[in-house]
Amino acid sequence: MDRIIEKKRGLQKKHIPYIAGGAFVLIVLLWIVFGNHQSTLQVDAEDVTISNVTQGEFKDYVRLNGTVIPIQVVQISPEEGGIVMEKVAEEGQKVKKGDVIIRLSNSNLDLQILNAEAELAEKQNLLRNTQVAMQQDKLNNETENASLEMDVVRKRRAFEQNERLYKEKLISKETYLQAKEDYELSQKKQTLIGERLKKDAQYRSIQMEQMEDNLSNMQRNVVLVRERKSKLEVRSTIDGELGLLDVALGQSITPGQTIGQVNDLSDFKIEAQIDEHYIDRIKVGLSATFERDGKAYDLLVRKVYPEVRQGKFRTDLVFSSNRPGNIRSGQTYYLNLELGKPTQAVLIPKGTFFQTTGGNWIFVLDKSGTTAYRRNIRIGRQNPQYYEVEEGLEPGERVITSGYEVFKDNEILKLK
Repeated sequence: MDRIIEKKRGLQKKHIPYIAGGAFVLIVLLWIVFGNHQSTLQVDAEDVTISNVTQGEFKDYVRLNGTVIPIQVVQISPEEGGIVMEKVAEEGQKVKKGDVIIRLSNSNLDLQILNAEAELAEKQNLLRNTQVAMQQDKLNNETENASLEMDVVRKRRAFEQNERLYKEKLISKETYLQAKEDYELSQKKQTLIGERLKKDAQYRSIQMEQMEDNLSNMQRNVVLVRERKSKLEVRSTIDGELGLLDVALGQSITPGQTIGQVNDLSDFKIEAQIDEHYIDRIKVGLSATFERDGKAYDLLVRKVYPEVRQGKFRTDLVFSSNRPGNIRSGQTYYLNLELGKPTQAVLIPKGTFFQTTGGNWIFVLDKSGTTAYRRNIRIGRQNPQYYEVEEGLEPGERVITSGYEVFKDNEILKLK
């Protein structure tokens, strides 16, 4: 006889694996939705620098190392080349404007002077001979013209006489006509010789002017060549100190070659190298200060050089008031160059975190001081002490300003 098997109700043992799997999936889903997935790093609190965010006056300036140099440096470059025969002055020696520094010798220049003088003498002889020949030709033409004038007078007289005789029928018509033709021919000859004399006079005048101009040019050329001789003595163009003289006896110097310099010690300026980050903010006329022996001295930016080398550009500053009494070329001064007027701002001390973040983010500590969170910020200006925070931080907060190299991509730091 068959038995009826009753179905078991309630939780059975075979259901437990399904329930456990469902619970695990639910926990995973809850962690994904509500869990904190930020990467965390444990760091030692003694290995980081913690700084306070403050509200205060931001002084917009940059700290520079400036080197004292003469107000003017004049290069020594001979106009004429030659062999160094004598060094009259030595490096470090005080010189006056016009003092001879070195003497050169140039045999080619001596030969040029002799050739120019010989050519001038030849030109002068040619001009004199030409003048004599032209004068003789002029006299010959004037003699010929005088003869023709006399011939015209005589033939006019003969013509007039024959004309009267012909009217009286004392001579033949042919004799009269010959006298008339002879008179007219002598008139034409006199007219032609007059025109020739006029043209010859014009030609002689033009030729003489050209030759005199050529002679004058040659005379000036000789003077200039002789002046080149005087330039073999290389002289100082200013009062100052001979700072460099890179020549040796017997050395061959070419025209325009830089062989030294003269330093103008009537005043000094400061040359400073500035990071290219500031190149758009450095303008002529900005003021700077430095302290020396307990006294403050004022400077002004006189010139900004646009060329950037190795991440820096050059600037010249001049004194706007008194100068240090013991100032010397080559000294180093530490300058504060003002870029703008002081303003109120949110400040954080400068630190090496900037090299990693570029000022775009920073680790901010919570109120307990045991956890630091990564936060985006915006940094504006900076000076040697502080960064100006434009956005992202409030006064009273604390931040980590030391280097971030070991933190890598972690977004939360646990301080222990």
